[in-house]
Amino acid sequence: MAKDSERGAAAVEFALVAPILVMLLLGIMEFGRAYNAQVSLTNAAREGVRVMAVSNNQASARTAAKNAVVSLNPTLADSNIAFRSTDGTSGCTADRQMTVTITYSLRTLTGIAGPFTMTGRGVMQCGG
Repeated sequence: MAKDSERGAAAVEFALVAPILVMLLLGIMEFGRAYNAQVSLTNAAREGVRVMAVSNNQASARTAAKNAVVSLNPTLADSNIAFRSTDGTSGCTADRQMTVTITYSLRTLTGIAGPFTMTGRGVMQCGG
């Protein structure tokens, strides 16, 4: 049995360690969420550039990119998606590469840091 002088020591130790553990847990959650958003943006850019390289239709490519990232909140806007070919135009012509760049501002759940600007990029040869 504990002596009277040691009563409450566990509570004090827990009070000192608990905030550190909570911050560590929140950091892990935020990192996982940011990593998931980055992977989603990259996949959306790949899907958008694939559609653009095959069909040369920006509207279809934007729709495909938006449909690939339904997990983001708020969702992507048309202004988040940019098209550029190697000749500097936004159209896909033969023997050129098309690049689709998606930018997104990720807000954190905790509000401690951020928002963070994230970018997903996909590149593909025009014509499929």
